Amino acid sequence: MSAIRFEQVSLRYSGAARPAVDRVSCEVEAGNLVVILGPSGCGKTTLLKMVNRLYEPTSGTIFVNDTDVRRLKVTTLRQQIGYVIQQSGLFPHMTIAQNIAVVPKLLGWSKPRINARIDELLLLVQLDPETYRDRFPAQLSGGQQQRIGLARALAGDPNVLLMDEPFGAIDAITRTALQDEILRLQRQLRKTILFVSHDVEEALRLADRILILKEGQIVQYDTPFNILTKPANAFVHDLMGTDDMVRQLGLLRVETAMTAPPADYASNGQPTIARNDSLRDALSLILRTGAPNLTVLDNGSAVGVLTLDHIRNSASLAAS
Repeated sequence: MSAIRFEQVSLRYSGAARPAVDRVSCEVEAGNLVVILGPSGCGKTTLLKMVNRLYEPTSGTIFVNDTDVRRLKVTTLRQQIGYVIQQSGLFPHMTIAQNIAVVPKLLGWSKPRINARIDELLLLVQLDPETYRDRFPAQLSGGQQQRIGLARALAGDPNVLLMDEPFGAIDAITRTALQDEILRLQRQLRKTILFVSHDVEEALRLADRILILKEGQIVQYDTPFNILTKPANAFVHDLMGTDDMVRQLGLLRVETAMTAPPADYASNGQPTIARNDSLRDALSLILRTGAPNLTVLDNGSAVGVLTLDHIRNSASLAAS
């Protein structure tokens, strides 16, 4: 089931030589995190902002949960979609609690329900409610502000989140920590997320699928694993740096290459690895133990099987 669908969507700015977005058609499945990737000026943010009607397409149709977004009032649409931008976009004159409460208040929630939601979301993004709810954004670090921005976007419990380079202005260490946070929250909440990034490594770490744009057109839309191993053309190959496969294995998750376990599968003492560990960790474990395969776990349950052939054949690694 698609949560977002683009049908021949284009946008041309007045006086522009070419469209910023040019006949884009694709579907984002419910619960997927899709990273929109490409060079500066390729139409990434323009495409994202048409979903919540910050920009209106010149032609084509965008559906959210099978509803043409133009059939909804703009305010109603935006209350149904979480939106996270670079540098958090928090209201500086409001406390953290007041920032998170913006959408629930618009939705007419009761005060006890709003207060409970504020505490719930602060705990979700791993910030203590007693410590942070009455602070102002200026009293928080950049990373903490981004966590609050994410909490605010989740406040009305939307099915869809739009994230426009949310970690672009943050130092590398904090950025990695926030990427880990997104992965943790996504495993827990399974929101549908459109995430704009110019960072290839970020895309590979986070995405279920990557949408690569060039001059407003889709060049390739596929899983990170398939894009690395089967780039559509030289542009994708160069953008993704697919020659450096060992580095890329450190960014790809095990779940991108595993296969489902047979119904009668028994691990028989084989080594285990978590589905969100990297393929480089998996390769190291296979080579170190000599095991024919690894059992992939999620919360202690077997969810997949990974072999050296899965990694070697798909990633074009020489046998070691």
